[in-house]
Amino acid sequence: MLRRECLSWLGVSLGLSLIADTPVPLWASPSSPTPQRPLHLPDVKFVPTPPAVVAAMLRMATLQEGDVLYDLGSGDGRIPIMAARMYGIHAVGIDIDMRRIAEAQAHAQTAGVSKQVEFLLGDLFAADIREATVVTLYLLDVLNERLRPTLLRDLLPGTRILSHAFRMGDWEPEQTARVDGRMLYGWTVPEPGASPP
Repeated sequence: MLRRECLSWLGVSLGLSLIADTPVPLWASPSSPTPQRPLHLPDVKFVPTPPAVVAAMLRMATLQEGDVLYDLGSGDGRIPIMAARMYGIHAVGIDIDMRRIAEAQAHAQTAGVSKQVEFLLGDLFAADIREATVVTLYLLDVLNERLRPTLLRDLLPGTRILSHAFRMGDWEPEQTARVDGRMLYGWTVPEPGASPP
């Protein structure tokens, strides 16, 4: 009888091992947490935006009380953190790298703005950004172009979009600035009836 129960248990354990993503050792408890997989590799390597460039982007955005800033591909969180510290607004950073999210949360805590900023682990192409009144980007031209239909569909008219170094295809920027040799570009989401950018 004991032999039959042991063989039955062994069969269940082996069956679980075969259907699981990773092998399950026979001695593993069923309540062992499985590690969270990354969504996918980031589309761009993290390169921090210098503080002077961050400050210039925020000035270009003409931030005011009530604005909500979304930084897509937020890295270490410096743009949302500076927006919250300097302008007192709510800011959200979205990044696909768990390490960057943890780093950004630690920086927000140190800066004393953890109640004004939040950092979300997610794919910026699938994120819900509808509450944003300002969007900041430091991606690549090709990623900005890929993101453009989502920005135009999901953001309200008048929402400001700022990009460090990279343009948005044939959508001509309304503002440009050069700061410490780096280009900044700014656009405003048009009214629904306006000619498409």
